[in-house]
Amino acid sequence: MRKIFIVARREFIEMVKTKAFLFGVFLVPVIIGVFIFFSQRLQRQMVSGPQPTKTVAVADLSGELAAELEPLFQQHNESHADRQIFLELVQPGENGLEAQTNQMKERVRSRQLAGYLVIPKDVLEGNALHDGGRSQYYARGDSLADGKVFQTVRNLLNNAVVNRRCIHRGLSPQVIKDIRKYVPVDQMEVTAQQTKKQDAFPARMMVPFFFLFMMFAGMIGANQHLLTSVIEEKNSRVMEVILSSVSPMQFMAGKILGLVAVSLSTVFIWGLAAYAAAAYYGMADLVNCTNVGYFLVYFILGFLLFSSIFAAIGAACNTLKEAQSFMTPVMLIIVMPMVGWMYFSQNPNGFWSVVCSFIPPLTPMVMILRLAARPDIAPLQIFASIALLAASVPVVMWASAKIFRTGILMYGKPASLRELCRWVRNK
Repeated sequence: MRKIFIVARREFIEMVKTKAFLFGVFLVPVIIGVFIFFSQRLQRQMVSGPQPTKTVAVADLSGELAAELEPLFQQHNESHADRQIFLELVQPGENGLEAQTNQMKERVRSRQLAGYLVIPKDVLEGNALHDGGRSQYYARGDSLADGKVFQTVRNLLNNAVVNRRCIHRGLSPQVIKDIRKYVPVDQMEVTAQQTKKQDAFPARMMVPFFFLFMMFAGMIGANQHLLTSVIEEKNSRVMEVILSSVSPMQFMAGKILGLVAVSLSTVFIWGLAAYAAAAYYGMADLVNCTNVGYFLVYFILGFLLFSSIFAAIGAACNTLKEAQSFMTPVMLIIVMPMVGWMYFSQNPNGFWSVVCSFIPPLTPMVMILRLAARPDIAPLQIFASIALLAASVPVVMWASAKIFRTGILMYGKPASLRELCRWVRNK
């Protein structure tokens, strides 16, 4: 046991004193914080910041909407002084609508117009079974700003059509507007202690992803170092000197234990920075202490599982290029919860969420997603998943140790999958 801790201490110190570790631990949270800050600024700029004025041409073939559209565009420009859209009413010329449309499309291509809207004659004939004639809106469409203009023009057109249809039916457009006035609804969060208004729903949506990201980054960063260091020590023949003092099992266990300490240190610093940021914005209640405890349990067990696999791959290969063929399926397994995080977090009790929770390589990340999204998951599922994962770790470590013991001193041609299976079966 003493030799294992000596190897673990060496691995921990060698990893911690590198510039890459210091960069990852301290600068990554800063970079993420700067990214969030500027993304919020850009989001506010996109939503409420000033935008260049746009001009939209409208051909009203119905002959009734021009009078409705002009005041609606004027009201929009008064309430959105920093993103005005000017209305240009046009009439089909002597050459007909098609010639006029071609001419307007040229103006759109040359960016003289942001868009060109053609309103059909039967646009007001809508009823419960028929929507009326379909309008055509011509725009370049190569900018997100064009999409915002289209949405605004479409809304203004629909408002104009509704007003005119009300007048045709002897109804007051203002009365209809008052009837359809938006009703604000406050979302209240009911907990065991209190009831309060829920203001941080978008941030709450990202809590499961944050736990998943910390687990993913903590496991991948250290295990990639484990894979690289094993291959480098093997190729430099340093491994032969080390194994004269410790057994292969002791060496592998020491490296894994040292990297567990490195990863836990990294996750602790990142988690502390995230909690400080949440507390600064008044969202400290988003952090559930019970989930933090579950995170540590799943993280340690998941790290032991994957680090054993990475150590075996490193021992069986001579170069990083050779290791890539073995790494591909492992990385696909690790990435799968990242791809499906939205499903797992929004459907924590769904069929596939429960099934994936009991597939050991997926268990740590899927379960922390489910717990962060819904803490009241059945305790039986939680304890069963932990028990299954804890039972899988020694099995994987035993198989990896067999591969590590045989492959660590083998050079030349990389081992095939059949050879790896034979190494595991050998006593």
